[in-house]
Amino acid sequence: MTELQRCAWVGSDPAMIAYHDREWGVPAHDDRVLFEFLVLEGAQAGLSWSTILHKREGYRRAYRDFDPAKVARFDARVLARLVANPDIVRHPGKLAWSVRNAKAFLAVQRERGSFDAYLWAFVDGRPVVHRPRTTADLPARTELSDRISADLKRRGFGFVGTTICYAFLQAVGVVDDHAVGCFRATSAKAAAGGRRKARA
Repeated sequence: MTELQRCAWVGSDPAMIAYHDREWGVPAHDDRVLFEFLVLEGAQAGLSWSTILHKREGYRRAYRDFDPAKVARFDARVLARLVANPDIVRHPGKLAWSVRNAKAFLAVQRERGSFDAYLWAFVDGRPVVHRPRTTADLPARTELSDRISADLKRRGFGFVGTTICYAFLQAVGVVDDHAVGCFRATSAKAAAGGRRKARA
């Protein structure tokens, strides 16, 4: 049987393969999923994405299945426990900002009805599709990520620089950067349907 061709950055790590095949570039419209990736992309700064994927279940436990209302209530005692938790990235600054981001996330929900409505309005509800030929053709940032990053910062979010923001957009399918030749680039799943709702 012919092996599926994937984007070159995926490598051989099973977690990376599963993430690429099932999630990366697939439009996400569930606010918990969007908050999850905001937290994870902020945590990834300076680290490999593989490291974050292998800590994802730890994050789900520590972050109450990424319920922003619960995370927004984390106090100093909870943050102290998180700093001591080996199942997540124990960076005090990133942890503190994740709580502030939860509060900012809730503010966006109150204003716009959902974070989903806020985010997807930047692209009129339609993913931006690129088809890079090589990994070198993948941008680190774009005008779109610049605009969203600036607006998130204005709203009080942190760890949302334009490079982190672009990775977030790729993760949640606002941008589809599957390479030419990748099986996901021609998969109907990449173009249709949003990501499955987060666990109830």
